[in-house]
Amino acid sequence: MTTEELKQEIDGMSYESLLSKWRFAPIGDPMFVEEVGNYYKKVMKEKQQVLGPAEVVAASKSVGWDAA
Repeated sequence: MTTEELKQEIDGMSYESLLSKWRFAPIGDPMFVEEVGNYYKKVMKEKQQVLGPAEVVAASKSVGWDAA
């Protein structure tokens, strides 16, 4: 995928989807490299700020953490 295609994909993701990918993506995932990675962080932060604290916590609990 091109940088622009990755950015469009990021724009279409919900905060919960962004958070899930952030937690569980493999090392070196193209979503977190260079320009796209910086854009990912920016969009994730913007979407988090739109939500209230309770919604952010609920998304985090929903995504969970696979410690296995």
